[in-house]
Amino acid sequence: PLEGDLAAQGLGGSGICHGARNGFEVEWLRDRTGGDVIGTDISPTAAEFPHMVVWDFHDENPDWAGRFDFVYTNSLDQAMDPERALAAWARQIVPAGRIYVEHTMAHAPDHAGEMDPFGAHPMAMPYLFFTWGRGRYRLADILEVPAKENKNMPAWVFVLASDKA
Repeated sequence: PLEGDLAAQGLGGSGICHGARNGFEVEWLRDRTGGDVIGTDISPTAAEFPHMVVWDFHDENPDWAGRFDFVYTNSLDQAMDPERALAAWARQIVPAGRIYVEHTMAHAPDHAGEMDPFGAHPMAMPYLFFTWGRGRYRLADILEVPAKENKNMPAWVFVLASDKA
């Protein structure tokens, strides 16, 4: 997940991490922000982990509307409809909130498949965010983050800001 000074990156006291499987990122973010962070995953096994909810991240949840300071995911590649997922996430953040989408070359089209149906080259992501986000969110920053320990490849975090701010 995100490294460095999390406060400087705009993370607040509440967040939601989509596609969090066993809750690793949720616990990582809770530890570093001291905030109330929950996670979602579509798998029923998500309920076995603390602070996790079984949920399809494409779907609206009225209880989450305008609730979170941030949304984090490294699982946009698992979206059947990434535009719909991002629209739902944009409604989950407070007006000054942020959406953090971690993306690597492992999320490019040649790695897409049944379990990870969405693939886009990192260079295409700003265009997609611009096109999909009109009136909902905008690309505010692109953070280069250290290569993940389990993958020796560069990673980027695309920071999306609400258009309601």
